[in-house]
Amino acid sequence: MPVRGLDKRTSGDLVRLIIFMVTTALATGVLIITIGNLSFGATKEYAAEFVDATGVNKGDDIRIAGVKVGSVQEIEVLGADRARVTFKVDADTVVDQATHATVKYRNLIGQRYITLTQEGAGGKRLEEGEALPVDRTKPALDLTVLFNGFKPLFQALSPDDINKLSFEIVQVFQGEGGTVEGLLGSTASITQTLADRDQVIGELLDNLDFVLDHVADRDKQLTQLIDSFRGLIGGLNDDREAILSSLDSISELSVQTAALVTDIKDPFVKDIKELRAVAGNLDRNRKEIDRSLQVLPIKLTKIGRTATYGSWFNFYLCHFKATIKVPGLAQPVKATYAVTAKRCSLEKEVAQ
Repeated sequence: MPVRGLDKRTSGDLVRLIIFMVTTALATGVLIITIGNLSFGATKEYAAEFVDATGVNKGDDIRIAGVKVGSVQEIEVLGADRARVTFKVDADTVVDQATHATVKYRNLIGQRYITLTQEGAGGKRLEEGEALPVDRTKPALDLTVLFNGFKPLFQALSPDDINKLSFEIVQVFQGEGGTVEGLLGSTASITQTLADRDQVIGELLDNLDFVLDHVADRDKQLTQLIDSFRGLIGGLNDDREAILSSLDSISELSVQTAALVTDIKDPFVKDIKELRAVAGNLDRNRKEIDRSLQVLPIKLTKIGRTATYGSWFNFYLCHFKATIKVPGLAQPVKATYAVTAKRCSLEKEVAQ
């Protein structure tokens, strides 16, 4: 019915606004209840002592057979190796002397939950506020130790395969047997990938075997090398003070050398330019240089003969032949002079 004093259109808008506000309030309340793990039924409070409650936070689920029956209320430290977790469960939940509590991983980002299981025959129910002792609780699986064991396998996988396999491994080791088939499937996929690379792995093993054989054949030399290297390191350690002090001298030498290079920079550049000109001249006259180098051994041999008697050169006349034109004579006069000294005969023998 239209509200008195308002027209029909305004009354309709008001009704829709009220419906929207009520729906929003209900949705917000449901969201608060879900996030806050609030329960309006009757509950009972118990506790459990763990040697390691890492990752357990207030509000985490308490589950039985995967079904949520309560939530964690408080966590406190009792000693160096004890943590007390207080939790509430539905009033009809059975918690007795056969009840065991185990911390499990909810996902791989670190969220936990506590599951309650019945192991053995049931006994007397616990009074509200009592705690499960340490011998009936189990901490979460140590993923660091677990994944370190699988490290060689993970190095051959892609990031997606690692995430999938890791999640399934965690579930399997937490006792959720339903995921064993998936784990075996992932393992089969991994082994198939390794089988596809059988040739490469085989070649690697063959090469490694070859290397190891050579190393084994030279174990004595390798031992000597290691001993010598150890001796070298020991000597360097003994002389470390002298080596360190020499570094200062090397630094000073570097500074002086840098200054020297700075001083000779301009003359050095000039010399390089002149050297380029000399190289050009040699290149242009390379034929003449080649000819001179070929004749040089003959000339050096002849010149060397004159220095056979000491560190000086001896020049003497062994043979003389001349043609002289005399005015008034039709034929020129020929003159020949020859020395019969022993040195001239030796010279002839050497020349032959």
